[in-house]
Amino acid sequence: MDRFLTAAVQAGVPPFAVVSVDGGRDSYWTVRADGDDPQRMLRDELGPIQAAFGISMGGFGALRFARDRKDLKAVGVISPALFRRWPDARSKNVFLDQKHWEDNEPLRHLKEIEGVPLGVWCGTEDPLLYAAKALAGQARPAETRITGGAHDNAYWMRVLPEVLAFVGARLSGTG
Repeated sequence: MDRFLTAAVQAGVPPFAVVSVDGGRDSYWTVRADGDDPQRMLRDELGPIQAAFGISMGGFGALRFARDRKDLKAVGVISPALFRRWPDARSKNVFLDQKHWEDNEPLRHLKEIEGVPLGVWCGTEDPLLYAAKALAGQARPAETRITGGAHDNAYWMRVLPEVLAFVGARLSGTG
């Protein structure tokens, strides 16, 4: 991340800091059966957060976080791991039950993030493209970029400069 953030600032994005956190393997940033709550960690342990972005299930988490933080200046998601249907979500074996998924699935709660500037990036060969298109179609993000690429590091690293520019511009009030 450090080289991407440095490059973004050198390209004219106003400086900002990035904190990278891990919600745990396959948590989808929701409360787990053992009571671990990654959203609480974000709210209570990190201090003031002005923007959020995430990749894959981190995108799910960033959108989930935005539901409780309408004061965020930006939310960016890359290849967001979202599910329009319970059978698809159930196949990941991360949700406690259907209600747990319904309570947390960002696509089911888009009205709760209205007004938060959103950017969506996804590759055309990403198996989650359908979810990114659903998000873009329903949430009407400030920016949507669907370009060639898969659900992999090569794509994510290629679009990360765009995401950082999107977030930085909104943090500084220039976007």
